[in-house]
Amino acid sequence: MLPDAALSQRAAQVRLLMLDVDGVLTDGRLFFDDDGRESKAFHVRDGYGIKLLQECHIEVAVITARYSPTAAYRAHDLGIKRIYQGCSDKNLAYTELKIALGLDDAVVAYMGDDLIDLPILTRVGLATAPADAHPEVGCRVHWQSAQRGGRGAVRELCELILQAQGHWPAILARSAGAEP
Repeated sequence: MLPDAALSQRAAQVRLLMLDVDGVLTDGRLFFDDDGRESKAFHVRDGYGIKLLQECHIEVAVITARYSPTAAYRAHDLGIKRIYQGCSDKNLAYTELKIALGLDDAVVAYMGDDLIDLPILTRVGLATAPADAHPEVGCRVHWQSAQRGGRGAVRELCELILQAQGHWPAILARSAGAEP
């Protein structure tokens, strides 16, 4: 883990946040009905944190090894335009997106929770994980949330980025009704 000053410096540079789905945006559990339709639970606070980042012109993308209509629906609901599903090689999708947006690794943050996320986590400027990430992931990231996946970890990361970039006071003022 990085000291606070180094962590803030990395977070201040973020222009793209990439998120895994299962275990990050959700708690990692999958539910199936009798017809085999999948459902997942997403935390509303994580979604609001994503919307706050977008309002501050920080791009958000989703990358997942599985294909899930539920994940696509949630991404669409949040206004996330870049969703990569069925990525057995997440690193390839990451490189493709980074090139398409013309970004360097230093300005990308990623939150992942399992071994499949390590190739991206070792490249990005701000590597993060939820509290319940696999231990091999947790020991390799710059920052680990106090919150579990699907339980506010993404929101905590969003606030870290917004605070480091100086957006937080205006967000609080606006939320408290001090600004129109």
